[in-house]
Order: sequence, then structure tokens, then C-alpha cells
Amino acid sequence: MSNFAKTSALMQRGTDFLGSEYAILCGAMSWVSERGLVSAISNAGGFGVIACGAMTPDLLDTEIAATKALTDKPFGVNLITMHPQLFDLIEVCSKHGVTHVVLAGGIPPKGSVEAIKAFGAKVIVFAPTLALAKKLLRSGGDALVIEGMEAGGHIGPVSTSVLAQEFLPELAEDHLVFVAGGIGRGQAIAGYLEMGAVGVQLGTRFACAAESIAHENFKKAFFRANARDAITSVQVDPRLPVIPVRALKNKGTEEFTAKQIEVAKRLDSGEIEMGEAQLQIEHFWAGALRRAVIDGDVESGSIMAGQSVGMLKAEEPVADIMQKLMTQSEEALSRR
Repeated sequence: MSNFAKTSALMQRGTDFLGSEYAILCGAMSWVSERGLVSAISNAGGFGVIACGAMTPDLLDTEIAATKALTDKPFGVNLITMHPQLFDLIEVCSKHGVTHVVLAGGIPPKGSVEAIKAFGAKVIVFAPTLALAKKLLRSGGDALVIEGMEAGGHIGPVSTSVLAQEFLPELAEDHLVFVAGGIGRGQAIAGYLEMGAVGVQLGTRFACAAESIAHENFKKAFFRANARDAITSVQVDPRLPVIPVRALKNKGTEEFTAKQIEVAKRLDSGEIEMGEAQLQIEHFWAGALRRAVIDGDVESGSIMAGQSVGMLKAEEPVADIMQKLMTQSEEALSRR
């Protein structure tokens, strides 16, 4: 067993909370964070998180059961707050005794946090502003993830380093805060732990692991890319609030712009309501991401990637990635 004494000491509150050896969560990446990758991360000492995304309750039921068959270590489930069957999904988590539920994609609807805590699970929330973070933590959130704009997928407008400087001095003493966005090496993990974070969340770093089911074409696109290739989508209509998405630029980027124009026109004509418009945008991303991850269509599919993508050069087993991150963090802390 490797000795990561300094890193482990700074992660102690995080590992106590998660029940894992290392306070390193895997970001919930739709189509990627499934049973294979989630179990591999948990088995390697990290904390895997199933990306429920647009799954139906039956699909989530199957995925949780399959993950439990592959690992006896703790893992969580990420639920999208705007999912029309959110409370049914929470019930599935309850049935399986899921220990940690991550609520992402917006403010948790009334009663959702209480429904999760009712069966004894811990609630992990996201917040883009300090005021909202404090509110969510007061309202029952057990831990907070702050995610900077360097991340892949849906992002906010502020960088990880700025969020960390803003949130950690205010919250770290009394709350559990994990930092995410653009983290590709252990040296960055060490820095955020020293600032008061109890752990970190990484997505892009694990997306092309040997255990990831992502298509070979998807992984090769990651290995060819550099940081500036991972760009954010453009909002074409201010009346249609679309959360920007960071992905590798391709034909799919242009197709999303066209999709927004189409949905905005239907919104203007009264054909659909705002809630339905936002759901249509979400379904577009789910479909486009599936085409890239599962089918290998890296031309019109969505290759969601964070800016740390430039640090990925080859497929590696999850266990090796985890050991590298912890070793790099320990070496950085030992030089202090």
C-alpha cells in the first residue's frame, strides 16, 4: 500500500464523508459514467458516480444493480434536477440503499432533498454562486461541489481558481467542499486541498480510462486534442436560457446552434412552453453525446471534454490514473 500521508490527512473529512480511500469523485458523464467505469473507480479507492442523465427509473434500477454486482465499495448516483421523473428516480435510489445522491443541473425542487435524506442518503449539491451555496447547505445539502468553467459538459461562467478563492475561505471550515473543473494532475489537487477543499472531482481525466466504454473514436479525439480545442457552445437567443456546454469543436457544435434557433422559434410561436424548450435542448445533448460516446460519431456527435483534455495522451487503467494523481499530490505537498 502506497503511503500518501499528507494528501490523506488533508482528504480525511472527504474520505470520512464518502467512505472511500481517496476523496476523488468521478464526475457524472452521461453514457460514460456507467457500471464499468463507476465500479472501477470505486474499486481503485476513489468514488464513482453513476450518471443518471435522461435514464428512466427502470434503466437506473438496472444500472445500480449492475454496479453493485461489480463493486462492494461506496458509489453515488447523479440525478438531474429537471428530470420529469426525479422523485421516481429518488425512489429507485432508496430501494437500492444508495448512500450518496448528487443533485445537478439546477436548484433542487421542493421536497427532493428531504426525500433523499428520508432514506438516510447524503446529498451532494452544486452551486455557481456563494449565496446559493450557503442556501443549499442550509437547506439540507451535506456537501458542495464547486465546478469551474474549465470543466467539460454543462458549465458556469467562472474559472475554478476564482471559485476556489471565493468559496473555500467562506465555507471550508464548517462545510465539506469538493473542487472540480480543469483538474488533470495531482499537483492541482494538492493546491485545492491546501486551500481547504476536502476532495476533488475529475471527469475528463477518467473519460478515456481503459475501463471506459467510450468508443475508440471518442478516445482518439481526446488524445489528439489540446486545451483550446475544448470550446463552449454559444447561446443564440437570450430568451432561451441555455447552459453553455464545453466540448471539442466539430460539426455537432454548429448543429446545436441550429437546434437552438429551431426551439426558440417554437417557443415564440407558443407551440411549446419554456420548460419543454429546455428539455428539448437537454435531449439534444443526450442524443448528440450518445452518438459520440457509444456510436463513435465524432463528426456530428458531441465530444464533451474539459480543458484538461490536452493532458490526456493514452488509455490507462483507472487504478494507474488514481495512483498517479495521489503520487503527484503527495510529492507536491512534500515539497512545501
